[in-house]
Amino acid sequence: MEEPKASELIDAKIASLGDWRADTLAHMRALILKAAPDAVEEVKWRGTPVWSDHGIICTGESYKDKIKLTFAKGASLPDPAGLFNASLDGNARRAIDLFQGDAVDEKAFAALIAEAVALNRAKKRK
Repeated sequence: MEEPKASELIDAKIASLGDWRADTLAHMRALILKAAPDAVEEVKWRGTPVWSDHGIICTGESYKDKIKLTFAKGASLPDPAGLFNASLDGNARRAIDLFQGDAVDEKAFAALIAEAVALNRAKKRK
């Protein structure tokens, strides 16, 4: 029997949430894949969805009260819309915590994803 694909594991993870977190994670996943069409979906660290393009773009963790999107190189990304609201004191990562009912500036989020991909690609070229 062949191993399930990462996208199937992420589908299952989303389905297992069964509440607003499922809708939020599915929506953010769609935005990520739209903004970074070459992104590869992976599952790491006890089932955490990961999106990569020449390096990790972000992870999508689920908690009881939130969905956390952690950008591996978030501290190096411009965030003029102020989407980052968690892990602000680290040297590398930044995160966006989404709670029930939170709305996301989709245009600003897409720009953040594009910046993360550009940064990853620039670092790989060196």
